[in-house]
Amino acid sequence: MISVLSQPRRAFLGLLATAPLLRVARAAEQKTLRIGIMSGEDEDIWRLIATHAAQAGLTLKIVTFSDYNAPDEALAEHELDANAFQHGPFLEAQKAAHGYGIVPVGNTYFSPIGLYSTRWPSVAALPKGAVIGVPNDPSNEGRALRLLEALGLIKLAPSAGLLPTALDITDNPRDLSVKELDAGIVGRTLPDLDAAIVNTNWAFKSGIQIDKQRIGQEALANNPYVNFVAVNEADARAPWVAPLMNAIRQPDVRQAVVDIYHGAIVPAW
Repeated sequence: MISVLSQPRRAFLGLLATAPLLRVARAAEQKTLRIGIMSGEDEDIWRLIATHAAQAGLTLKIVTFSDYNAPDEALAEHELDANAFQHGPFLEAQKAAHGYGIVPVGNTYFSPIGLYSTRWPSVAALPKGAVIGVPNDPSNEGRALRLLEALGLIKLAPSAGLLPTALDITDNPRDLSVKELDAGIVGRTLPDLDAAIVNTNWAFKSGIQIDKQRIGQEALANNPYVNFVAVNEADARAPWVAPLMNAIRQPDVRQAVVDIYHGAIVPAW
């Protein structure tokens, strides 16, 4: 006997046949990404980003660091799929020093460095011979010196580019003393200095009162120090890059950046 299946039953059996294939396809779409960030407030922001990424089939495993040099090393060794903690001059210094094949794939936010003081109410009040603490890693020291120049305190050799050192100071009318310290320590030593240039995240961790103790700050316009997500060159066009960046560029993530950092850090997308 020849059995004739009704159209609805034929459709139902067709769905049963294709269901395993659909499950395999959906499983293939799931991707776990290891993302390196600095420990601290960023962890709260990335927990929110992870909820958006999950909707696009991405599971984010957030790996935290306290050493600025470690996330790029881990990325280059493929212990991470991406990191999100640095700006262009920092990455360029890392690539020059280690030969990393790492590239940016999308901006995150701008974290302006500030000049802080518990002793003096303004830049103009800084005395002759004042001791100014700055981070000692190449990119952040260069950035700090550029801020001192923008504030009219020193002049730097034009040839120094984005990575000047204290040796590139060509004019120092107030005879400032630049004290190089680890980025994680400079903020904590602020009471022992006339002033210090501190990265915003370390300022928070050091208990600095951002609004009350800041006497100078970088401008955003044409600033090369915007942070971004970075990946290995081979992954620059990976299919997960676009959905990852889309998970970051959400309205509630934008608001979280503003709220968590009390406006001291601003979205850059």
